[in-house]
Amino acid sequence: MKQRKRGRKRLGKMKRYHNVMLRFNDTEYERLGKICESYNLDISERGTISPLLRRLVLQSESEEKDMLPDTSNLAYHINKIGNNINQLVKIAHHKNLKSPNSSLQNEIKKANELLYSLIEITMEEKPA
Repeated sequence: MKQRKRGRKRLGKMKRYHNVMLRFNDTEYERLGKICESYNLDISERGTISPLLRRLVLQSESEEKDMLPDTSNLAYHINKIGNNINQLVKIAHHKNLKSPNSSLQNEIKKANELLYSLIEITMEEKPA
């Protein structure tokens, strides 16, 4: 009598070494449950979701429009812009130009002083 092998069949060269972990919120998990139901699978049963997701992901063709853009170059340029801004601020503080409109502020200050002096003159001329 030949003895049957039990347990999971050996993968050999097809052994999987890389893990990917997914987390779902409540609504996503409900959608996953509906997908499992459409394939007549029980989501609570251990070992049913991994083969389903593997099959769905690996059998689907990816299109160029679905590919994400390379963000490393974008991050590099954003960092360079931030560096340039920091250099400009440092120069402005060094030259004591805290505001690009400092001459305008001086003009406003002079106008306020003139208005104040006009108010004082008009207050002196009023008879008591």
